[in-house]
Amino acid sequence: MTTLKKGDKAPDFSGFDQDNKFHQLEDYAGKKLVVFFYPKADTPGCTAEACDLRDNFERFKANNYELLGVSADSAKAQAKFKTKFNFPFPLLADVEKSVINAFGVWGPKKFMGREYDGIHRTTFVINEEGIIEDVISDVKTKAHAAQILK
Repeated sequence: MTTLKKGDKAPDFSGFDQDNKFHQLEDYAGKKLVVFFYPKADTPGCTAEACDLRDNFERFKANNYELLGVSADSAKAQAKFKTKFNFPFPLLADVEKSVINAFGVWGPKKFMGREYDGIHRTTFVINEEGIIEDVISDVKTKAHAAQILK
């Protein structure tokens, strides 16, 4: 699981979003960046989390934040999810799990007694200099914006 903590330099990630647009850490220099990892597009918890962030998007923008969602879903699944819920932020399609592994959020999980590997719902708040300001691993999907904009 993630060994990244507050004060660490953010991984120098790069990847493509739902529209095949390239994103990398340096694109966000001078802005605060919220990178939120979620297990699967268009599932109840992930939808609640992303919709809460969408509904508070203007508050994020007013405070110089950019948002970037990441899951291992395909670009097609991410595009469908983004369009269906009208998200104003990009969703990285990290099928190869390069960003997911860089942030250390892939690992063993348990659900209904079954063990499997998957994405641990985790959010990283990165400051203007690329330093991790906060790591939220106990994500409240329906009130996630409040956890970030405290």
